[in-house]
Amino acid sequence: MVLCPVIGKLLHKRVVLASASPRRQEILSNAGLRFEVVPSKFKEKLDKASFATPYGYAMETAKQKALEVANRLYQKDLRAPDVVIGADTIVTVGGLILEKPVDKQDAYRMLSRLSGREHSVFTGVAIVHCSSKDHQLDTRVSEFYEETKVKFSELSEELLWEYVHSGEPMDKAGGYGIQALGGMLVESVHGDFLNVVGFPLNHFCKQLVKLYYPPRPEDLRRSVKHDSIPAADTFEDLSDVEGGGSEPTQRDAGSRDEKAEAGEAGQATAEAECHRTRETLPPFPTRLLELIEGFMLSKGLLTACKLKVFDLLKDEAPQKAADIASKVDASACGMERLLDICAAMGLLEKTEQGYSNTETANVYLASDGEYSLHGFIMHNNDLTWNLFTYLEFAIREGTNQHHRALGKKAEDLFQDAYYQSPETRLRFMRAMHGMTKLTACQVATAFNLSRFSSACDVGDIIELAAHFQPPGPQAVQIHFAAGDFFRDPLPSAELYVLCRILHDWPDDKVHKLLSRVAESCKPGAGLLLVETLLDEEKRVAQRALMQSLNMLVQTEGKERSLGEYQCLLELHGFHQVQVVHLGGVLDAILATKVAP
Repeated sequence: MVLCPVIGKLLHKRVVLASASPRRQEILSNAGLRFEVVPSKFKEKLDKASFATPYGYAMETAKQKALEVANRLYQKDLRAPDVVIGADTIVTVGGLILEKPVDKQDAYRMLSRLSGREHSVFTGVAIVHCSSKDHQLDTRVSEFYEETKVKFSELSEELLWEYVHSGEPMDKAGGYGIQALGGMLVESVHGDFLNVVGFPLNHFCKQLVKLYYPPRPEDLRRSVKHDSIPAADTFEDLSDVEGGGSEPTQRDAGSRDEKAEAGEAGQATAEAECHRTRETLPPFPTRLLELIEGFMLSKGLLTACKLKVFDLLKDEAPQKAADIASKVDASACGMERLLDICAAMGLLEKTEQGYSNTETANVYLASDGEYSLHGFIMHNNDLTWNLFTYLEFAIREGTNQHHRALGKKAEDLFQDAYYQSPETRLRFMRAMHGMTKLTACQVATAFNLSRFSSACDVGDIIELAAHFQPPGPQAVQIHFAAGDFFRDPLPSAELYVLCRILHDWPDDKVHKLLSRVAESCKPGAGLLLVETLLDEEKRVAQRALMQSLNMLVQTEGKERSLGEYQCLLELHGFHQVQVVHLGGVLDAILATKVAP
């Protein structure tokens, strides 16, 4: 049964779907469309950066898929199909385009990005009408896109891995299928549900209406809602389908009584043009504006921590803005605005009684919490923020910007910038320690390390050990050895741990450090690296890419991919490389030293 009259226009044409997607086939079959399936061989390697919008990329990919099939079929049979339909579905979040995951780790990374967030699903569709002209294939392309907003619930690591291991994410854009198990992850959908499944049927039918049933002047004067699918009685008799060609019909406006009403027809034309203009307007760039103004939110959070707002509110009754302002020597009006944006960001609760901390603020933002990120936040406020004001110079020069931030050249980067005083050393170590505590348990349990009876953690500052040494009897098992890991011998151990060390250094110094570790290792010894891994194509792992940019302004180093680390390790005799993505911001790599 043909549910939409416009699809009847295609019933006696040779229609080809240039997609192997079973979801698209099911959607179009259920609508009554008869078609062949010829999967496209177009290599989806378009440069995403060259497109101003994600939907532009999706539409171009859909078009190239359809054109590839049309050309291939014409060359094979010297006869083109009447219509070829191409489609491409992508998921975008945080400015990144997520397509189909390449492996389970990639699927996990994608789903982690979507957890607790709203994202957009875009499907680009191309309808290619084909004909033969002078023994050459002639094509006319009509294309459009549909956007649907989808929000995921906050998902636990266990649930994400369970879904990944089900195998369902592997052939789906964004790593999930909303029509199956992936529906359990979804909290809300705003827009066309079938668009998320893989094909925007409603918009497709509207597009066919535009192609085969252009609006008549009297229709425009009735102010009929133009983006709706007209009722069946507004269509012409479909008896012309049998003998009709593949081209959309063109109406003869001169055959109608309205021909004499030139003024009204002109007005109708203007209305139609206005309607077309509205339709071609891009969607409002909400996410782009969030990115443009995102630094304001960051600075608001940094400032609230600097003023110890979350310390003042921890385990206390709600307080008024004026009361908090008086305690930190701030203006009441300024403090009220700061507290309001913190509440809007979900960091504070605002009631008639005043402001109070959320659980997130108590755990992570108050300075005395076991898992406090206050030190990390202060490092970003006092150092990173200033360095990023010189980002343009860093990009032009390819070097860190401590000389501009300090007003002098840093001869020894860490001594002059991070360790220049006891206060800056302690601030830096608190920043690193705060992040490490969040993932320490995951790092320690990522691999079976029972075969190692001793470990050497390379990189701490021995003068500050007392600030971070754990209490209790286990402390007696920990010993500290002073030295420079680039120059001095490393203590003997069966396992060496480099936690967020290698990303601070360029390749030559990384080789030097790995060489020293390799010299200290016996065959069978292990090397555990903890870093933030880039994806191999350097286009998906947004936080790792951001950190690599951060390394440019702050250090001599960079973030690297697993493949890059594996090459570095193998050059120094470390093989059997394993990796575990820790579900947060870090990744763990374990390699074993083998006999030469």
